Amino acid sequence: MTSFPRTVLRTVAAALLVAVCAAAPPAPAAPVAPSDAGRPPEAVAARPAASLERAFTAYADGNRSPRHWTGGDSTYSIPTAAGELWAFSDTFLGTVRPDGSRPPVSGEGHGPTTPFVHNSFVLWNRTGPHTVTGTDRAGRPASAVPEKAGDWYWVRAGVPLGRDAAVVLARYARTGPGPLDMAWRANVLARVRPGHPVPAGRLTALPSAAGIAWGAWLARDRDGTYVYGTEQAPGGGAFLHLARTRDPSLRTPWSYLAADGSWSGREQDSAPLKDADGRALRVSQELSVVRHGRWWALVAQRSDVPFSPEVQLAWSLSPTGPFTRPLTVWRAPEAGPRGTYHNARVVAYNPHEHPELAHGEREMLISYNVNSLDPRDVLRQASVYRPRFVRITLGRRPG
Repeated sequence: MTSFPRTVLRTVAAALLVAVCAAAPPAPAAPVAPSDAGRPPEAVAARPAASLERAFTAYADGNRSPRHWTGGDSTYSIPTAAGELWAFSDTFLGTVRPDGSRPPVSGEGHGPTTPFVHNSFVLWNRTGPHTVTGTDRAGRPASAVPEKAGDWYWVRAGVPLGRDAAVVLARYARTGPGPLDMAWRANVLARVRPGHPVPAGRLTALPSAAGIAWGAWLARDRDGTYVYGTEQAPGGGAFLHLARTRDPSLRTPWSYLAADGSWSGREQDSAPLKDADGRALRVSQELSVVRHGRWWALVAQRSDVPFSPEVQLAWSLSPTGPFTRPLTVWRAPEAGPRGTYHNARVVAYNPHEHPELAHGEREMLISYNVNSLDPRDVLRQASVYRPRFVRITLGRRPG
């Protein structure tokens, strides 16, 4: 099969490495055991969310439109009044061949090709799924959130605003010719109208002075919206930060959780959240923090093993932490040489919870991304580059 254009291959490979590379942090902390709150829920069962995976597969493989979604990563979801809005970062469009492969990426050879964009949306409503991208001056598919002067946007989390959504985006720029010559530049906020691309005029600058990529997760609660952000940690992985705002649109000034537990109006005062031993908590670049009754569940990729296939769960009685020792609740069966693809290059990364799609507080619906360290694999087998879904049952084990 024809290889990727060099620029696309560099971007896809670099994005994957940014998402999943991590070096070993300090040993895990002991679990929190508040004397007045009992124990947090336990993951007592886990199974693939087969119907949701089949739905995405049927849409990706069965639609013949040259502009529709065939795979993407990040996989955030937003329950808007217009339907379930799925937000993806790097995305392949086009069609999938009968043998399960993708045609060459746009710009190579002749005949059908696979367009590649840095972000897209899939609006799933009563009439089914609908891919949303932009269009360039030549009429070709472009990112749903337009690129600017060579920079591009990867999606972060979003929250509904009536029929619209507020979505945080991370702006990235290329810094040189190498595969990892790229850097985070800033955070922006997009006002998204489901079913439509985002005009450049609907982007608003967000706090970016402290080097924190805000929007890894957004959690609404009684006192406003909590905005989680990740900061690249020395040696790999990310530190987790927390801001909050009372404005549902996320636009007004934020306050930031400082090291002494107070809330400050200065982004530079933001301090990493802690584990149970008072150390800075290390997490994956994308994650989720969702309330289940009295407890807050932190879902993230295991961060002390590079390219780990493990989805882990930690708990806290507060959105600010500290969080219990993370425990593995799912191991991606697709990853590694013994995985379903029998390919050592296939990896899993960046899990998220989708609480609006779970069956009550005692269940978690979690997605994670699958990809390959060799981007050519996602052309040979289109199914490699798609999200997977798993349902976790919460309860209490006997004894």
